[in-house]
Amino acid sequence: MDQHATSDNQYTQGIANFVAGLRYDDIPPEVIARIKLLILDSLGCAIFGADLPWSQILLDTLSAVDTSTGTTVWGTGKKLSAPHAALVNGTLVQSFELDDVHRVGVLHVGAVTLPPVLAIAEMNPGMTGRDFLTGCVAGYEIGPRVGMCMGPEHIGQGWHSGATVGVFSACAGASAALKLPADQVVHALGITGTQSAGLMAAQFGAMVKRMHAGRSAQSGLYGALLAARGFTGIVDLFENEYGGFCTTFSRSTDRFDRTKLTAGLGTKFETMGIALKFYSCVGSNHTTLDAIRKMQERHPFGAEDVAKVLVRGSRVTMDHVGWPYVPQGMTSAQLNLPYCVATLLLDGDVFVDQFTEDKIADPDRMRIAAKVAVAEDAEITARGSRFRHMVHVTVTLQDGTTLDETVEAGRGSEHSFASADDVIGKFRKLASRRIDTAQVDAIIAHVMEAEQMDSAASLARLLATRR
Repeated sequence: MDQHATSDNQYTQGIANFVAGLRYDDIPPEVIARIKLLILDSLGCAIFGADLPWSQILLDTLSAVDTSTGTTVWGTGKKLSAPHAALVNGTLVQSFELDDVHRVGVLHVGAVTLPPVLAIAEMNPGMTGRDFLTGCVAGYEIGPRVGMCMGPEHIGQGWHSGATVGVFSACAGASAALKLPADQVVHALGITGTQSAGLMAAQFGAMVKRMHAGRSAQSGLYGALLAARGFTGIVDLFENEYGGFCTTFSRSTDRFDRTKLTAGLGTKFETMGIALKFYSCVGSNHTTLDAIRKMQERHPFGAEDVAKVLVRGSRVTMDHVGWPYVPQGMTSAQLNLPYCVATLLLDGDVFVDQFTEDKIADPDRMRIAAKVAVAEDAEITARGSRFRHMVHVTVTLQDGTTLDETVEAGRGSEHSFASADDVIGKFRKLASRRIDTAQVDAIIAHVMEAEQMDSAASLARLLATRR
């Protein structure tokens, strides 16, 4: 490795050392138990998403130009080359705003980690279940730390972290799956990091928002595969003051903190800080929806009883989800907080059946959404990224009754993580729409007993549809 890589890249090298040195026996049992549930959740999201319009366009397009058929496209009967399969599979996990989120790192982790790791499993049938879980933990640990380093201002200034930060989860997972030595992981990070790109304006109705995770998954796979062959990357990716990741993707040096890249690495597992979704919308909306449900439990009310709703939250929440609702497509509906509040008030839930094309411009939803205002609470903003989803919600009813609720973290969050039964139930509900009960049961068994797999490729094969 270049001398520069050993003298001026302590953070890049620190990440590489962790990825290269991580072993299954180093991972605490509670982290192994948690990663299995996180994996299962992401796979359910992907299988459900395989038949959505944007997923089909992407798959059909790549199938038309791809002559290789070595890697499974989850929830379908098709195979593509490993990089194209990673692109599609990452898109499938993120296809309907159902997948996990690391709130502080602002990252959907499974969508960017699992596709390259399982692609490598199919390329290398000798990868055991223990190696598979180790690769997944490596990916789930690194991406969130890069997001924590960059802080909420990164997404606040318009970068989509799933596309910019997500590449590092993909790279770490793929590098660990390939068992690259630390010097090659440094180069894998440098190859991957220069592929970071993604604009948050994609949230306003564009299908491409779904694809950002897929591109990250693909970029991380490319980075690891190329580094394994001796291709070189930026060895001081996080440290370089000109064109390095941190300085390029932040407006000023006081907006990122490189120490978060390696602080607690190997002892404090960020995998335990990843939350799951039980609403089919962006994670920033979940605390408000939970708050309204809590108020309804105390004082039942419906959509027509509401005069106005005021949501006060962080600046990032206001900018990210708080704009006045205008029908611009499914992505916009799932990200917009007023629309999701209206949906909950009208339907009593905000899951997959509530988001259909005929409802995007539904006059009743638009009328109720217009009653919802979102404003910054400076005190919540000042509390930092760990509280970015915190909200104070005030509902004023037509009869003058005022109800208030504060929620810091939503159902399924790291503070109130879902039970195994809840996660398995969500997987069944999503996956059973495309595969039969026997296949659903087999996938659950493989994931929940993953350390017993002689070859992780067996799990990848199970993800193909049989009917």
